[in-house]
Amino acid sequence: MASADLRRELDCSICLNIYTDPVTLRCGHNFCRVCIDRVLDKQEGSGVYTCPECRAECQERPALQRNITLYNIVGSFLSTRPDQEETGIFCTYCIHSPVPAAKSCLLCEASLCDNHLRVHSKSAEHVLSDPTTSLGNRKCSVHKKILEYYCTEDAACICVSCSLAGEHQGHLVEMLDEASEKKKKKLRNVLQKLTTKREETEKRVQSLQDRRREDQEKAADVTERVNALFRDIRRQLEDLEKRVLSEISRQEESVSLSVSDLIQQLEIKKDELSRKMRHIEKLCNMSDPVTVLQEPGTGDLCDTEEGERHDDQVHGVGDRDVGLISGKLYTLSDIIIDINKGIYLQEATDILLDVNTAGNNIHISGGMKTATMSLVYQNHPETKERFQCNQVISTRRFSSGRHYWEADVSKSWNWKVGMCYPSIDREGDKSYIGDNNKSWCMCKWWYNKQYLVIHDRKEIRFPDNTPCDRVRIYLDYEAGQLSFYALCDPIRHLHTVTATFTEPLHAALWVGGGCITISGGFRK
Repeated sequence: MASADLRRELDCSICLNIYTDPVTLRCGHNFCRVCIDRVLDKQEGSGVYTCPECRAECQERPALQRNITLYNIVGSFLSTRPDQEETGIFCTYCIHSPVPAAKSCLLCEASLCDNHLRVHSKSAEHVLSDPTTSLGNRKCSVHKKILEYYCTEDAACICVSCSLAGEHQGHLVEMLDEASEKKKKKLRNVLQKLTTKREETEKRVQSLQDRRREDQEKAADVTERVNALFRDIRRQLEDLEKRVLSEISRQEESVSLSVSDLIQQLEIKKDELSRKMRHIEKLCNMSDPVTVLQEPGTGDLCDTEEGERHDDQVHGVGDRDVGLISGKLYTLSDIIIDINKGIYLQEATDILLDVNTAGNNIHISGGMKTATMSLVYQNHPETKERFQCNQVISTRRFSSGRHYWEADVSKSWNWKVGMCYPSIDREGDKSYIGDNNKSWCMCKWWYNKQYLVIHDRKEIRFPDNTPCDRVRIYLDYEAGQLSFYALCDPIRHLHTVTATFTEPLHAALWVGGGCITISGGFRK
């Protein structure tokens, strides 16, 4: 009875057979690895995984932990007590009711239960084996004797007569148990190799499952960032719509007030003209020429110049300031650029300024993120990488991918920010970023507050000189693009440089006054 209870405890609730490679879920229930994998695969698209036993839920695919204790119990159970009921072999002598056989006697060619086995002959010729229905196969088909030997040359089980006088005479033979043990040894070696391969396969499966989970997490993260991006786009579009409609309404109100004022003036003018017309008509109807000629102020009656001026004003007040409205609509281009760049940006990785490249009038502080122009000579150690001007570059360099970094220039009145090759000169006129063909920069000069992009001493000036406290530099290395943005509200795309990059690129700063702080970092 205890054996039957143990047998039931070793059944997988999915396939209803004894466990093969049992694994455990977090809730503690056990299943065959193949069975539970199939169930989890079917639950893949539902967004939630549940235990087939207790229905416990989890959002992520559960990791399957091998139950080593249960695995050993199953192995021990199968090796010490074969499942007699499943063999369908019953005692030959229990004729009233079927009783599972415990052993089979090769001499008697009968199967015996535990009770009949106790009274069975113990003599050597009565050879017992595990229950089997193929008792005839355990005897020699020629001599009808029990198979006791194994012919290694013919790979056949033989009886004693076969080895002495039969076709196997003179062949190398072994006892069945000895030959069986040798074969078992080989099989164990094969089993060990197969076990190793299966474990390696399990590790690969686990690795692929981990990778799938990581990909799902990354996809969820990208989805959330895209949703956030489009929420921000909708907000910007709504704000833009409100500003444009407000501008149209303001202009409409202004035009309406101007037209109303002109209408009032013209009504007064119309009354004045009517009065003059009545006076002229009265003069025209007089018969006394003296009275007509002596009437004072008749020269002003035909003056229409003022009326023409009013006409010009009428034509002018109806025009909308289309340029102002169009300027607001150009904000859409910034939003579109933000979409193109923002979707592909991932987690930020910090960059630091390389103190070994900083000029001797540059002080590096703030966790290697702030460069300050100093009137005190810093006495940096001499290195071949050090600039002789007020310049510094980043420790990291980038030769692939999309990246961006930001610079706070609010505390500097004379600055350059950009990127350069590591082969840039470290002294002389061509060591300044922007003044050679190995660097690109955005800058602002203190004397005219003019913003420019410079490469190889060629300048591109920005028409819009709205004060800008923060600058973003965006690099798409493979596309050969370096873009500059003003981080105001809304973010403005200033200029994009197109080039074929031939070396890795460093972030670079030139400080002509005050300090510059980098932040944000590159994005992989």
